Amino acid sequence: MSTLQVTKVVTVNGTQIENLKLGLNPVQRRRLLAVGSPILLLLIWQILGILHWINVKDFPTPTTIVSTMISHLASGVLVEDIKTSLYRIALGFVFGAVPGVVLGLSVGLFPFMRALIEPIVYTTYPIPKLAIMPLLMIIFGLGETEKIVLIALGVVYPVLINTAAGVLELDSRYLDVAKNFGASKLEYYRTVAIPGSIPMIFTGLKIGVAEALLLIVAAEMVGAQSGIGYRIWMSYEVYDMSTMFVSFVLMSALGYIFSILVDEIEMLVVPWKRK
Repeated sequence: MSTLQVTKVVTVNGTQIENLKLGLNPVQRRRLLAVGSPILLLLIWQILGILHWINVKDFPTPTTIVSTMISHLASGVLVEDIKTSLYRIALGFVFGAVPGVVLGLSVGLFPFMRALIEPIVYTTYPIPKLAIMPLLMIIFGLGETEKIVLIALGVVYPVLINTAAGVLELDSRYLDVAKNFGASKLEYYRTVAIPGSIPMIFTGLKIGVAEALLLIVAAEMVGAQSGIGYRIWMSYEVYDMSTMFVSFVLMSALGYIFSILVDEIEMLVVPWKRK
């Protein structure tokens, strides 16, 4: 593996001595860039704010945002918002992902289920989930159920579509072998469909997580008393931009944490992908 040698020249009593060499392999360089680029962006943002080259009322500096975050943590508001939003995201994700996987496997395995479900998916998937919020409010009211159902609807489609695609891409010989050995429908799921489509299932789950994070903000802007989305809307109404940016940071952090979590679970379930 090639390395990048960085030499530091030190001058001692007029004599130049090359005595410090730092070896960085490609992986280390990528990690350095991954950490350094956000830090550089924050530094530029802070400097622009200090110099008043940006309007700090609309774009508070990172130090102001951190100060506001610490204040909200001390008051307990931030913790309550996170707990509320995580509860809604978790329930909505489970209620969307589990049916999505089961239906996706069924669509991929059985032509009858494919003929039955595919038209419904193709006709309803293009409808923006936010567009049906008023309908969900009428049906379920302005409680927790409406928010969880909205998130579940956003999750079920990508999980179902990717799972079905994973099964359909399987070599038909695997299905023929299972059929010749007299496999039951449950064994089709357990021994053929699930192992063969796991990578695509996790692709759908990653998209589903992103959808859940997008929808939780919109769901909490109406009829909520706490949560990250609720805090963003309240910040807008009282023009508290530092609190709004704190909520933005939280959403970014949750997205990053969930992405890493799903990746780690995938590596455990699909160990050959790590290689």
